Amino acid sequence: MNLIIDVGNTRIKAAVFENDSLIALFVFEEKDLVQHVEKMVSTYSVMSGIISSVAAISNTTLKKIKELLPLLELNAATKVPFSNLYKTPKTLGVDRVALVARAVEKYPNRNVLIIDAGTCITYDFVNSTKEYLGGAISLGIQMRYTALHKGTSKLPLLELQEVGSFIGNSTESSIHSGVIHGVLNEIEGVIEQYQRKKKDLTVVLTGGDTNFLAKQLKSVIFANPNFVLEGLNTILTYNKEEC
Repeated sequence: MNLIIDVGNTRIKAAVFENDSLIALFVFEEKDLVQHVEKMVSTYSVMSGIISSVAAISNTTLKKIKELLPLLELNAATKVPFSNLYKTPKTLGVDRVALVARAVEKYPNRNVLIIDAGTCITYDFVNSTKEYLGGAISLGIQMRYTALHKGTSKLPLLELQEVGSFIGNSTESSIHSGVIHGVLNEIEGVIEQYQRKKKDLTVVLTGGDTNFLAKQLKSVIFANPNFVLEGLNTILTYNKEEC
């Protein structure tokens, strides 16, 4: 069994994999990380693990986890199953690395655009010969709501909700329309840009806002909210096989 730990900007997701199958999934705060790892290691007979962190995690916490199981820390030096052509690989988010690793395994010999809609919205493109070329980083949905509130003196801070008409007839409905339709149009536009260059494009949508966005997008996509976790499992397995 493999233990996969994904430390995001707002929460931690941990999963147990048996080969390529996700057996269990947990979401919690950093303060509970060691406690959850102890439980998962004993419950599922975990033999090895990998941790990916886009947020700071204390050395003390890492040390405690390493005492529980062999742990691979994903970073720029970790072996991955694709060619990384990013000009600044050390600044490339480890979550994006995991997404690309899963894409080349799940969709071999395909051009793949991975869209991760979470705190930020990231776009990552890997071609049919396993070359990662890069992508883009944009504001996530909640970040847009927060920016409108904090960047003005009177606009309220709203929570995510579905919208009907794109014409808002109140301040709140106008904010919802601007944020949600703005995100949807951005994603559709980016997909169209890639499709003009790569006709045989596979598009994957993942991240915390996957389910909310997938049912509203017109483009043909594969929605998978656990793509990062699957990618981390791919990298862990790849490194064990390489040893």
